[in-house]
Amino acid sequence: MTTAAPAGPSSPAAGRRVTPTGRLILPADADRAAWLAARRGGIGSSDVPAILDLVEKRPPLKVWHEKLGHDVDDAGEAAFWGTVHEEPVARVWAMRNRSVIRRVGLVAHQDHPHWMTTLDRRVTECPLAEDERVPCALEVKTRSAFKNAQWHAGAPDDVLAQMLWQIRVNGYEHMHFAVLIGGNEYHQGTVRADQYADVIDDITTAMDKFWTEHVQAQVPPEPSGDGEALAKMFRRLHPTRSGSVDVDMHPDALDALLAYGRHQRAESEAKKAKALAKARLVAALGDAQEARLGGERAYALEPTNAAPKVDLELLAERWPDAYEACVKPNPTERIDISKAFKGGI
Repeated sequence: MTTAAPAGPSSPAAGRRVTPTGRLILPADADRAAWLAARRGGIGSSDVPAILDLVEKRPPLKVWHEKLGHDVDDAGEAAFWGTVHEEPVARVWAMRNRSVIRRVGLVAHQDHPHWMTTLDRRVTECPLAEDERVPCALEVKTRSAFKNAQWHAGAPDDVLAQMLWQIRVNGYEHMHFAVLIGGNEYHQGTVRADQYADVIDDITTAMDKFWTEHVQAQVPPEPSGDGEALAKMFRRLHPTRSGSVDVDMHPDALDALLAYGRHQRAESEAKKAKALAKARLVAALGDAQEARLGGERAYALEPTNAAPKVDLELLAERWPDAYEACVKPNPTERIDISKAFKGGI
């Protein structure tokens, strides 16, 4: 478990009084619609790692669309369970640290109203400070067991960026975190402002730039991050399509057309080369299951538990009610490059 040592005489929290800089603009019991509307007025702490391209499924362009009020909100199961587990994880932290916490709501900086954060819990009695009233807060996370390694050295980069923004907005000297991993592994720790002063300044500069040059100017940032996440976002923004657009007037689309064709050809060649290499590996096995190199196991042909193949036509014909109940449409799209441009432009 990651834990922080109690504050001693040299601790930045010991014997010092911090003047909070945040002000409450929406209470914790406000409905989700009001919360989403208020968040569009600034950069929230969960926006920070996304704007910094630290969140694979939420690229900066998606944050930009959210701030402009476009419907791209598609929070999934992970977000749902994170909300469900927030209260019990927060209570465990408070119990283990003999502390007192309370819900707050949406907070904005008193001098920079576009600096915003929703604190999971405000800590009213800090367990690390000689003066228990030193202001700080708790960030609560729920993570998949596959993310376990990311927490061995403390909070990972995306959570760290989020907490440093909360420190900036509220004027705190430190923040606590508690995370439940895989449903049965608990970690906690502390992030101190004085250890990340330069990083906090860099994050602030980046957030101000995003707010003024993109949100306020209504100029979208360049597409980056996970391409599938962006494609899903555009599918939600434009559920129906018609007409055409002149690529000559859109240099980025022209460049993307060239890049897509280049990568498509490379992907096709790589798949063929990989399939041929696999065939050669299997051929070298003969009737053996395992191949050894220098006395060590090099590779083996192992059975896999692939998903069962479903005959959808048969299901629809014989059991139409079951087909209707279980088979759901899964709309997607593919890029169809005209033959005239497949060889390059």
